[in-house]
Amino acid sequence: MSFPSERSPQDASGKPAGQTAKRGAAYVALGSNLGDRERSLFEALQLLNEHPAADVLRVSPVYETDPVGYTQQPAFLNMVAAVRTSLTPRELLRLLLDIERKLGRVRDVRWGPRTIDLDLLLYDDRRFEDDELTLPHPRMMERAFVLVPLRDVLHREHPLYNQVAELTADALRDGKEGIALWNTINWHNAFARFEN
Repeated sequence: MSFPSERSPQDASGKPAGQTAKRGAAYVALGSNLGDRERSLFEALQLLNEHPAADVLRVSPVYETDPVGYTQQPAFLNMVAAVRTSLTPRELLRLLLDIERKLGRVRDVRWGPRTIDLDLLLYDDRRFEDDELTLPHPRMMERAFVLVPLRDVLHREHPLYNQVAELTADALRDGKEGIALWNTINWHNAFARFEN
């Protein structure tokens, strides 16, 4: 099942309509807690959107959250992007890992500090599991730092929307992970902000 976009292809990215073949709706979580956290999120979005087979359609607000798992580290900035893509889920995952590398991600402590973290949460309504990728993301329903921004951009027709919305309401009511609104990014007018 592929969900309709809420913008035309030309409006969404400036790329020519019909540039790529059949497209899927993917949702990508972004997080950063080292260096200029907001800039890292934006640069990751730019690199993702610059790929010829991916368009960033919508982005959530940016939330600041307490670290989970390994807690002796700075607070994170987290957000989620809705992406239209003709890449397969595996190809999209590899693109996300490549963007992490370009932005200096080092994997030395599990759940440790990072310049950027990109996770593929959902791809249409596909369910899939192998050694490289599990869809939906196996821990997303347990994490307020994923659920809250995901709810902001998840298409209402997605089969998981109601569950995500309910868990988000619970997380916000309970103050899970100290999640707090940090900033909003007007995605389609954001490029000038970080040009220098």
